[in-house]
Amino acid sequence: MLAVIMKQFGGPEVLEIGEVETPKPGPGEVLVRVRATALNRADLLQRRGLYPPPPGASDILGLEMAGDVEAIGPGVTSVREGDRVAALLPGGGYAQYAVVPAGMLIRLPDNLSYEQGAAIPETFLTAYLNLFVLGRLSPGETVLVHAGASGVGTSAIQLIRLAGAHSIVTAGSSDKIAKCLELGAKAGWNYHDGSFVDFVRRETDGRGADIIFDFVGAPYFHDNLRALAVDGRLIVIGTMGGTKVDGFDLGHILAKRQQIIGTALRSRSLEAKIELTAAFVAFAHDALAKGDIAPVLDQVYDWRDVRAAHERMEANQNIGKIVLRVTE
Repeated sequence: MLAVIMKQFGGPEVLEIGEVETPKPGPGEVLVRVRATALNRADLLQRRGLYPPPPGASDILGLEMAGDVEAIGPGVTSVREGDRVAALLPGGGYAQYAVVPAGMLIRLPDNLSYEQGAAIPETFLTAYLNLFVLGRLSPGETVLVHAGASGVGTSAIQLIRLAGAHSIVTAGSSDKIAKCLELGAKAGWNYHDGSFVDFVRRETDGRGADIIFDFVGAPYFHDNLRALAVDGRLIVIGTMGGTKVDGFDLGHILAKRQQIIGTALRSRSLEAKIELTAAFVAFAHDALAKGDIAPVLDQVYDWRDVRAAHERMEANQNIGKIVLRVTE
């Protein structure tokens, strides 16, 4: 089969399409003909040699995909050949075929294209995990979503709305903030205008955010704690701005009973991912089928243009997901 390969680590220029061995499904697995896959920040880090795949996972980039069930391994009865599916992957999405445990499959509603389906697993499962499993989101609470126009951000805004809670966001342009408001965010703050603390206090009547989704890390850490409510939960999803925090005073989190939660989806066990997928499907599949929520697509590239797609994400130009259409 064909796949996007890289013979060395580096910039987008190291990516090219080449021949690799087609995987075969084992017991409990299915082989999916990939029709579309999507970019994630982890792909950019892995391309540069900074984020290796878990042991036993494919070294091909790509943490999610959508396509058709091509073949079924022994013991699988939950799907049939030809079924349209999407799935989270530990790697291997930038390819014509991928092997997936049957329990990881999300049936693709008829109203969604393969390109939309490929944009669901990583972002919506990440958002669901952090909002409901780790964040324990309740109706009426307020969530501050940093990088609100990102793939995870746009998914989180919609799930927060679906749960009867409220979101406020930070983003880097008026266009990105406008998109967040369109999806259901209550208000937005352009981070180029400085600290977001007063904005959060104003939008929460001085109480602070109950949950903060943070992708930035160290540069936002102190302001995150200042913007967090009593009993608030700071969920650190990424560290794009750095990992080292100076002058951290534990007394602050004690006084306000705050929690700091680190999270990662890719390194979780298969059993945990299957359980998470089932919980998300039970919560949101009907809403996806009705169009009440939907992945936000920024641009769809033919996978031959994978370098341009990576360049767009590295330039932080996207609103929502960047998708690759996997052609013949």
